[in-house]
Amino acid sequence: MIANSELILNPDGSVYHLNLLPEHIADTFIFVGDQNRVEKITRYFDHIEFSTQKREFKAQTGTYKGKRITVLSTGIGPDNIDIVLNELDALVNVDLQTRTVKTDLKKLKIIRVGTSGALQPDIAVNSFVVSRFAVGTDNMLRSYVLNDQILEDLSDRFVQHTAWDLQKGKPYAVSCSDELLSWFDNPKFKKGITATAGGFYGPQGREVRLTPADKTINEKLQGFEYESIPMTNLEMETAAIYGLSALFGHEALSLNAIIANRANGTFSENPEEAIENLIQEVLAVLAKQ
Repeated sequence: MIANSELILNPDGSVYHLNLLPEHIADTFIFVGDQNRVEKITRYFDHIEFSTQKREFKAQTGTYKGKRITVLSTGIGPDNIDIVLNELDALVNVDLQTRTVKTDLKKLKIIRVGTSGALQPDIAVNSFVVSRFAVGTDNMLRSYVLNDQILEDLSDRFVQHTAWDLQKGKPYAVSCSDELLSWFDNPKFKKGITATAGGFYGPQGREVRLTPADKTINEKLQGFEYESIPMTNLEMETAAIYGLSALFGHEALSLNAIIANRANGTFSENPEEAIENLIQEVLAVLAKQ
C-alpha cells in the first residue's frame, strides 16, 4: 500500500498537483510547456469534456475528429516533468482507492509539442525537429533506479566528447518511442538528438552577469553526433519526458518548432506561426491513429 505521504491526493481524490481524476484523462497526451498554449490546441477540438488548472498545470480533455486527447501544460524544466509523469502514471496504474499498483498496467502515448533553439547552423528557424534521442544534463532521472532503457553508450560518448565535468552529475541518454516516431516519419521533421538542460541561462551557456562554468558548451554540443544523427537542439524537458516514460513503460516523442538558431544568433520573426504550424501537423497525424 502506498502511504498518504508518498502519493498525495486532494480532498476530492484527485492527484495533488495536476488536480485530475482517472476519468478526466485520455490515453493520448499532448504536452506543452506554456499553459496559454493548451487552448491554442484545443480550440480545434470537436468538443471539450473537461478542463482544470492548478498552478502552471492546465489540462483539457476532448476529441479531435473523433480522437480523444488530453492536452496538458507541464511548465518549465525537468523538475516539473517529474511531477507530471509520476502523477499521470498514478492515475492509470494505481488504484487510488486502495493505494495499490494495478495488475494490468496501461501505456500512455505522450507527444511533446514545444519550441527550441537549434544548435546546427543549417537548421532553419521555423522548421521542425523530432528528437530521436535525448541527453539529459539535468541529473533528475538519476534519483531513480535506472534500467536498460538508459543508453549508457550514448551518455558515455557525450561525456567524453564534451569533457563533461562529473561534479555536475553524469548525463543520461534515452531513445524516443519507435512507434510514435513512425507516425512522424516524413521530410518535414528532421531527426536529431536533443540536449535537455536544467536551466535556461548558465546551463545553456548564456552569460548575462554570471559566468557559465563551460562557456563553450554550445560549440561542443554542435559537434556531437551518435549513429550519424547530429545533436540538433537544446531545451529543458525532452530527456526527462523520455527517461521517466521509459522507466514507467509509456510511449513518448518530442517535437519542436525551431524558433531560434544559437549557432547563427537568429530568432524567428513569427514564432507563433511556427508553433501553430506544428500544432496543425500533430493534430492531423493523431486524427489518423
